[in-house]
Amino acid sequence: MITGKQRSFLKKKAHNIDSILQIGKNGISDNLITQVDEALEARELIKINVLNNNFSDPKELANELAEKTNSEFVQSIGNKIVLYRESEENKKIKLPK
Repeated sequence: MITGKQRSFLKKKAHNIDSILQIGKNGISDNLITQVDEALEARELIKINVLNNNFSDPKELANELAEKTNSEFVQSIGNKIVLYRESEENKKIKLPK
């Protein structure tokens, strides 16, 4: 579980990164979960774009993805979702205490 201070830090870092994955009309599939899991291991902080043809609430999708990938939901702005998970091997982001 991350603290409010850590969440703010991650929001600032996420501001400058591009979306690397998209959730379309098919929603959350096993393939998407695998891709998110691999991206989190490689980058720790990722941004996902929810396409307009997906009519689900982005926050619900983010919470479901966070649960299935054992990651932290950082924020959802419009159709963008930000997730964080500390990498096992590639620790790139040092969170404040």
